[in-house]
Amino acid sequence: MGKLEGRTALVSGAGRGVGRATALKLAAEGASVVVNDLDAGPAADTVEKIKSAGGQAIAVPGSVTADGFADRFIGAAVESFGGVDIIINNAGYTWDNVVQKMSDEQWDAIVDLHLKAPFQILRAAQPVIRAAVRREAEQGIVVHRKVVNVSSVSGIRGNSGQANYSSAKAGLFGLTKTLAKEWGRYHVNVNCVAFGFIETRLSQPIAEGGSTIEVEGREIKVGVPAQAYEAIKMIVPLGRAGSPEEAAGSVVMLTYPEADYVSGQVLVAGGGYEG
Repeated sequence: MGKLEGRTALVSGAGRGVGRATALKLAAEGASVVVNDLDAGPAADTVEKIKSAGGQAIAVPGSVTADGFADRFIGAAVESFGGVDIIINNAGYTWDNVVQKMSDEQWDAIVDLHLKAPFQILRAAQPVIRAAVRREAEQGIVVHRKVVNVSSVSGIRGNSGQANYSSAKAGLFGLTKTLAKEWGRYHVNVNCVAFGFIETRLSQPIAEGGSTIEVEGREIKVGVPAQAYEAIKMIVPLGRAGSPEEAAGSVVMLTYPEADYVSGQVLVAGGGYEG
């Protein structure tokens, strides 16, 4: 029996990197996982990995910013697994520019993705959680549910070229602390993990000229120049970037029963570096 046996977990952005590692860890602890990714292929790959290891999972692909997505995401968890116990708001990417060159489109796209979408998902989950808590109260049962919002040290210290991303990630701190107060009566622990330098396709070292990913028809530059990549590692006290599995571990441990009295907190997973 895993620590999360019988629980249903939803993970956005779980087709790659930290999200995939998080989904796999949750499943390994016994949770049934609702896997979201913008792209259907990576989401299906994560589901297949979970199933091949003996777990349960379904894919709900699509953009978390799309109209109606939040209701569809929560509804899939209820329909397939009977409820909602764990929500991990992880989906994201960066679209950088200095403030004077940042367009409204850039600002809105990143703030909607990193702040509005988590808000919408949590809002959609509230009626499901409230109804479950009422049923449990009638039976004299207390069940702790968990929310972990994924943020960044950029939300703590800011970062040049990331007015949109830093603002959205800082906003998650306020959302986390507010819902910890609002949902305490439902026995929901709401916490936030702020990542530092984690090895993903968004932070990979790149040659001059860079590389891009396609997001909803947009070509977005990603990666860190090789020289800057090495410099960043030097200012991290542990002397290296974190792996997706290590990042996922900092998220998943907040979903364990051992964390039932931890709520409204921001955990920095940055190898000792907070900015």
